[in-house]
Amino acid sequence: MATDAGSAAAPHVGIWEDFIDIFCAPSAVFSRRESGNAFIPLAVVTIACGILFYLNSGALQPMFDAEFDRNMAIAMRQNPNIPPEAVESIRTFAVRMQQVGTFISFPLAILGIGVTTWLAGKLVDAKQTFRAAMIVAAYAYTPRILDSVLLGLQGLFLDPAQLDGRFRLSFGVGRFLDPDTVSPLLLAIVGRVDVITIWITVLVAIGLCVTGRIPLRKAAIAAVIVWIVGGLPMIIGALRAM
Repeated sequence: MATDAGSAAAPHVGIWEDFIDIFCAPSAVFSRRESGNAFIPLAVVTIACGILFYLNSGALQPMFDAEFDRNMAIAMRQNPNIPPEAVESIRTFAVRMQQVGTFISFPLAILGIGVTTWLAGKLVDAKQTFRAAMIVAAYAYTPRILDSVLLGLQGLFLDPAQLDGRFRLSFGVGRFLDPDTVSPLLLAIVGRVDVITIWITVLVAIGLCVTGRIPLRKAAIAAVIVWIVGGLPMIIGALRAM
């Protein structure tokens, strides 16, 4: 009888429901999937965002071109001897990489968040396992699917002249800054202050609180560390470009 009661109290929940509940009941998702398979949410998020990126690539091409031209201008200032044919070869390679970039960058980003969450959790006495940290990271990255949808809609409906930088399409401070006049370092810093990134950080905090058995206050401190570490690659890249 006790077993029957326990089974009734914990009904089976489909994986697809996780990607709905993560938006409205994230604690429940982290609790029931704590000992699950991190590959499943990682694969779902990566494939969904990869497909959306491919579908959006035409509409977002002005943004890609603007970013490429800006980066090449920096590269040519540092090395004026780059021949024009080399620039076109790099452009062709960059276009090809765009088609597969999401399928590489997203798993790496999730892995980075998972490792950083696990290590930051140790600083605040979390009991979280590495497996749980990876599961938290994978599910916490789910808002990137919504972000991909919004990027595509903006690419379709905004004036192409407005698509002059990736942060122009963010829902944060970077949207209001001209990437051609603002310091790349400032953009790298304020680029982390956007709705999607903060949303992911909040989900990391909730996940660490649930799976690490620590108060939300401590989990929030660790999540802020994850947020800071996540911005370091862009900040280092901006410093090298200056």
